[in-house]
Amino acid sequence: MEMSGAVRKLLNEASITPDPEALNGPASGARLRMVLLADDQGHLQVICLQDDLLDLVGLNKQLGRELRLVARSDYGRFLKQTGLPGLPAMPGLTGWPTLVDQRVGQAETLVLEPVGVDARITLNQADFRALAGQVEERSFCVPLAAIDVTPRSPERDQQQVFSAIERFTNLRIRQRLEDTLELPPLPETAQRIIHLRVNPNANMGDLVDIVESDPSLAAQVVSWASSSFYAAAGQVSSVHDAVSRILGFDLVMNLAMGLSLGRALKQPEEHPQGFVGYWQQAIWQAQAAGVLATMMPRGQRPIFGLAYLSGLLHNFGYLVLAHVFPPHFRLACRNWEVNPHIDTSVVEQHLLGVTREQLAAELMHNWGMPDEVIVALRYQKSPGYHGKHDTYPRLLWLGRQLLNERGLGIGARAPIPEALYSELGLDPESTALAFDDLVASKDAVAAMAGMMGNS
Repeated sequence: MEMSGAVRKLLNEASITPDPEALNGPASGARLRMVLLADDQGHLQVICLQDDLLDLVGLNKQLGRELRLVARSDYGRFLKQTGLPGLPAMPGLTGWPTLVDQRVGQAETLVLEPVGVDARITLNQADFRALAGQVEERSFCVPLAAIDVTPRSPERDQQQVFSAIERFTNLRIRQRLEDTLELPPLPETAQRIIHLRVNPNANMGDLVDIVESDPSLAAQVVSWASSSFYAAAGQVSSVHDAVSRILGFDLVMNLAMGLSLGRALKQPEEHPQGFVGYWQQAIWQAQAAGVLATMMPRGQRPIFGLAYLSGLLHNFGYLVLAHVFPPHFRLACRNWEVNPHIDTSVVEQHLLGVTREQLAAELMHNWGMPDEVIVALRYQKSPGYHGKHDTYPRLLWLGRQLLNERGLGIGARAPIPEALYSELGLDPESTALAFDDLVASKDAVAAMAGMMGNS
């Protein structure tokens, strides 16, 4: 493949002549990545191993700075100049000062990509150092193997949650988690819906009464039923009409629950770059879980409503993190930005000692939410988890990856094991087609999310 002119110029200046056959051959060595940072003191490009976690908090402490990921416009400007789909980890490419992580020096061979369209080069340490010149080296990355995010028993999860709270908030540990976190109690509407769920004699009238008792929720339900997503025939005139004719008992109950809990905590003002809005993520994951649940064989199929509700609440821990650790949440945002290839749970475990999944599951447990939802939220990042209700977290994980494959960007991408499809009784081709159809309706999904966020 043809090498970029900007890349070739830097190699020539360092008297490096790469093997032409290696330009598009298989990568053999440690892949590098470059991250562009900036603060009010100026710009910096940092180079590290592709799979390591860049500890931005630690780096800023070392340098006495407040670096963060550069604006997308700055990054786009360099892409335009080089004509590349991404920036290779080459010192001197931007003209900014360069910092190299010390772990880069531990690899015998280093892979730089892309240096052209679908092209990469492999350099030995001597060539890379000739290319780098007199750049500064520091230790600011962490190998992922050093960060333990293995799912634990609920008892150990609770211990971790309390430990993190003590460390970062200086709060006295009390018996109930919502007291410890100084969170509001379970909203009254959610309480009434939980009671309705376990009442075998519950009927549509009971649900309509709950919804109508909350004016904003009632308006929301009517708006959902009237949206283009459901293409209802005729005007939706009341909550009863929306429930009985368009949405159905189960869907309204779970949408109302998700909305009620989502309103219990304030949406954070700080977000990482490229963040897909809370309610947009919620609707996408709920729809994805619903699609997968309905495609599973009847004997294996989970309860649709609980799968949908799990999707709606899957990122509730994000709101809890922002509420419990406000200043540290801002630091977490900066670290999520510079580590988009790493699952958020790894960053949170390294930075806070607890993950959003642990926080959400503990809180849901104390609020008396269904076990299926608690398990789904806690183990949604662990497709290999085996235990009671393990179908629910697997549906969330699979749904997220299928959405990411289609460009939704709601988490770090990971390859989908073929075995997961067979374990869930799903056909990969049929599933792919169903998700193609789902993503084709993104405007309607975005409109629904907008209604949730404006409630």
